[in-house]
Amino acid sequence: MNEQTRSRRGRPPREDVYQRLDFQIEELWQRLGGLPDPLEALDIWRGIWFEEAHHSTAIEGNTLVLKQVEVLLAEGRAVGDKELREYLEVRGYADAADWVYRQAIQPGAWSGDGLLSLTELRQIHRAAMTPVWDVAPHPHATEREGPGNFREHDIEPFPGGMTPPSWPLVPAEVDAWIDAANALEARTLTFPEDLARLHQQFEYTHPFLDGNGRTGRLVLNLILVRLGYPPAIIYKRDRLSYLRALRRADAGDPGQLGELLARAILDNLYKFIVPAVAGPARLVPLAALVDDRITADALRVAALRGRLQATRGGDGQWRSSRNWVDDYLAGRWRRDLAD
Repeated sequence: MNEQTRSRRGRPPREDVYQRLDFQIEELWQRLGGLPDPLEALDIWRGIWFEEAHHSTAIEGNTLVLKQVEVLLAEGRAVGDKELREYLEVRGYADAADWVYRQAIQPGAWSGDGLLSLTELRQIHRAAMTPVWDVAPHPHATEREGPGNFREHDIEPFPGGMTPPSWPLVPAEVDAWIDAANALEARTLTFPEDLARLHQQFEYTHPFLDGNGRTGRLVLNLILVRLGYPPAIIYKRDRLSYLRALRRADAGDPGQLGELLARAILDNLYKFIVPAVAGPARLVPLAALVDDRITADALRVAALRGRLQATRGGDGQWRSSRNWVDDYLAGRWRRDLAD
């Protein structure tokens, strides 16, 4: 197999990740009823909301820890001695993410006929950037370059050498990008890399003077949720991998970024969506049954040894249920006492 398609040692090849994503999205749609409505399943989306607001702003240099983010968003209190700008960055991102989740599943007057409208893109940037812009605007911004408005400055070349288009070209570039977004097709094996190309092209265009990384990840999640996929969270621990993958995509190779996005979608599927919508009796991938009592590796070993009631799905992944895992853990606890 080509080395570019192989993941790090011990991880499945890239094509296997793409196939697993497609199979499990089909399972989400066909067996589990699809994504839950944010208004009807507030706790599910709240967990995603906390983590996305924390990690996506941390990628840009924000230093609030997850607990501080949770208190800020849940109680409106600023805990710690960080600069006001950092709290407002998180607050703005969280407001925009909350709008994205609701707008994606229940489109309002902002949306057009496709997956994404220019009005929605501008609104995402406006919501994410206005709180911090009000106290710390970009030092070189003109009055026409505030939140929701395109830049009227040229951008210095990126670290990898890529130079964003000159600012007079931005409106036409954004129109072409929205056309590409609206042509995106779900449930294809090229979907992760099509998504990666779309994300790379937005970041290359850099339509706004500031906040393009945050806006790019937010609009990516609007598209994902609107297509019936869980949102993707790029964790701060993966920041360097994410930036390297973007640079490779700039050079014409979207594979690394596509794999990173596919894994991020699967992580949210297993961590938040499937455990909440499946109930205790439905068969789900073992990764969706992990909790503070047992790891995914331990569940796989138990399934292989026949100690955990489980079955292999059509994608080769072991599946069990919450009831069966609880029975296995209760039996293991009894065996430990007997020993």
